[in-house]
Amino acid sequence: MNNTATAPTPVRTLPPHPKKAHWFFGNVYYLLWNPIPYFKETTAQFNGIYRLTSRFLNLAVVNDPEYVKYIMQDNNKNYKKWFKNDVLEMVLGRGLLTSEGDFWRKQRRLAQPAFHKERLAKMADTMITCTQQQIKKLEQLADKKNIDISTEMMELTLNIVAGAMFSSEVKGAIQVVSHEIEQVSLMATARFNNPFRLPIKYPTPANLREKKSIKNLDDVLNPIIRERRKSTGRFDDLLAMLMEAKDEDTGEQMSDQQLRDETMTIFLAGHETTALALSWLWYLLDKNPAEAQKLYDEIDQVTQGRVPTLEDLMRMPYTRMVMDEALRLYPPAWLIMRENLEDDEIGGYRIPKGYTLMIPVYTIHHDPKLWPEPDAFKPERFSKENAKTHHRFSYFPFGGGPRQCIGNNFALMEMQLIIVLMLQKFRFKTTAGFKPEMHPMVTLRMLHGMHMDIELRNP
Repeated sequence: MNNTATAPTPVRTLPPHPKKAHWFFGNVYYLLWNPIPYFKETTAQFNGIYRLTSRFLNLAVVNDPEYVKYIMQDNNKNYKKWFKNDVLEMVLGRGLLTSEGDFWRKQRRLAQPAFHKERLAKMADTMITCTQQQIKKLEQLADKKNIDISTEMMELTLNIVAGAMFSSEVKGAIQVVSHEIEQVSLMATARFNNPFRLPIKYPTPANLREKKSIKNLDDVLNPIIRERRKSTGRFDDLLAMLMEAKDEDTGEQMSDQQLRDETMTIFLAGHETTALALSWLWYLLDKNPAEAQKLYDEIDQVTQGRVPTLEDLMRMPYTRMVMDEALRLYPPAWLIMRENLEDDEIGGYRIPKGYTLMIPVYTIHHDPKLWPEPDAFKPERFSKENAKTHHRFSYFPFGGGPRQCIGNNFALMEMQLIIVLMLQKFRFKTTAGFKPEMHPMVTLRMLHGMHMDIELRNP
C-alpha cells in the first residue's frame, strides 16, 4: 500500500467573465461608462467573484461578504491598496491612505491614539461651534430656495476638520485650504475618469495647475507644522496628538514630512466623505417623511431644544440607525480596490499575482440576497437586534480589517452632532423638479450637487 500523501492539484481556472465585451477594451468598456448599473448587472450573473477582460489590466470583481472578509481581514497581508493616481499620491505622500507594509503599520500605531474615543470627545466643542456657525449662515439667507446643500456641507466639514486639526492657526488660511482641497479632489476624480491622461511629471497646462494647487497647500500647512515645533504652548488638537505620539518599541516620533502627509490625508479624506453622507441623508429624509418625523421626535424628546451632549447621543439609537441606513444606501467610499502580492485562490478560482480586485461596496450594500428590499430606506435594519444578523462585510462603509478607516469614530460623532443640531432648526426639502444623480468617481458624489429648499421648523 502506498501511504504517500498526494499533493493537492493547484487551481488553474480563472474566474468567469461576462460575455458582452468591446472588441478592443473588453468588458471594462461598459464598466467605465456606467459603473454602478454595470456592477449590479454583472453581480447578478456570477456567484461571488468574476473577472473583467481588458488589454490593459487584470481585473476581478469580488462581491461575496465572505470573500471580502478573506481579502481585507483573513489574508490582508497578501493585498495592498491599489493606488494609481498621480495627484493623490503627490498630495498625500506616504500618509495612511497610500502607504504600505511596515511603514504603514508603524504610522498606524503612531496615529491610532489620536483617534481614541476619549480623545475625540474633546473635539465635540469644535464640531458644535462650526455647525452653529453654518446654521446661522443658513438662517440668514434671504432666499432659502434651491440651495446646493452639498456645498454647504463641504464647507462645514472642512471647517470642522481644520479646527480639530489645528485649533486656530489655520483660520486665516481656511479659504486657501478649502479652495485647493476642492481642486485636488476634482483633479484626482478627473484622473480616475480618464486613465489615459499624461502623468503629472509632464508639464501640460492641467498638470501645472495640479502642481500649483499642491504647492499652495504645502505653503499653508508646512509653516504651521514648523511653528508648532518651536512653540512652548499647550495645544489640544489632532496635530498636537500626532506630534506627541511615540513608537512604543523605539520611542521614535513622526518627522515633519510624516506630519505633513498625515495632515493632508486627514484634510482630504476627513471632510468630503462626511459631507457627501450628510447630503444624501437630507435627501433620504425628505423622500421618507414617516422616518424623518420619527427622527425629529427623538431629537426633540432627548435634547428639548438645547445643544446636545455626548451623553445625549448615546440616548438616540434611532439617529444612529438613520445614519447607518443612509451610509448603506449611499456609501461615500463606494468602491475599494486591492492588488494581490502573490498568487491566491478565492472561491475555488485562481487569482494570479498582480490582479486588481474591485470590491463594489455599493453593490454589496444593495444585494437583495443580503438586504431584502435593498433600495428601500429602512433604518430598523440597524436596530440592536437586527444588526446582529448582518455579516460583518455585508455593511462596511468605512472598510474593514486592519486598514479600516482610522477616522470612523470621528466621522460618526461628527455626523450625529450635525444631524441633531441641523434638524433642531431645519427641514430640508428637495427643490421642485430636481432629482440627484449619482456620480461615482473616487467618492460617490452627485453629478449636479444636491439642491434643496431650507424650511425653518419653528419660524
